[in-house]
Amino acid sequence: MDPVPARLDHIVLATPDLAATVAEFARRTGVTPVAGGAHVGLGTRNFLVGLGGRRYLEIIGPDPEQPRPAGPRPFGVDALPSARTVTWAIAVRGLDAAVAAARARGHEPGGVREMSRRRPDGTLLRWRLTDGAGHPSGLVPFLIDWGTSPHPADAGLPVTGLLDLTASAPDPDRIRPLLAAVEADLAVERGPVGLSFTLDTPLGPVSFG
Repeated sequence: MDPVPARLDHIVLATPDLAATVAEFARRTGVTPVAGGAHVGLGTRNFLVGLGGRRYLEIIGPDPEQPRPAGPRPFGVDALPSARTVTWAIAVRGLDAAVAAARARGHEPGGVREMSRRRPDGTLLRWRLTDGAGHPSGLVPFLIDWGTSPHPADAGLPVTGLLDLTASAPDPDRIRPLLAAVEADLAVERGPVGLSFTLDTPLGPVSFG
């Protein structure tokens, strides 16, 4: 199995302290993430690093410039004790058909949401995604469809190569059919629930869990 899933769109590294995590990432890798934009009304913003091709790493955390939202911030950032790789996304063309196919194969990918954010240069990005409610561990990716919108990885991001993305679960045999239902190829080993990835950085290979 290829160490990097073929349809990977992005990996989500969530943190309760965005500024500290971005600084730590830059220190460990020698690559400085760039501002992506704010998720207005959700209380979060992100910083991005390209992973080669149309793939990127999203570092997401609370946005101090927004008021606290009425509900929980995305990816449970408020409850995290420290930065953690919480989930990943695969790119699809035709989200509704992909959702229907996953359900026919026995996996519920969750509801579909429309989202947007504006880049610092003013460009509006729009996308549709599944909320991942069908498997909240984050091991089974959510589906994302950028439609005709610009893609974040096309914006001249700093790039560091992705060497691998792996997962662990107490019962891998329960996860593999769900991955197959969304046509996601991910190595899953036996162990505590978790995702990790390794980058080929200017300072050498660096892993994040």
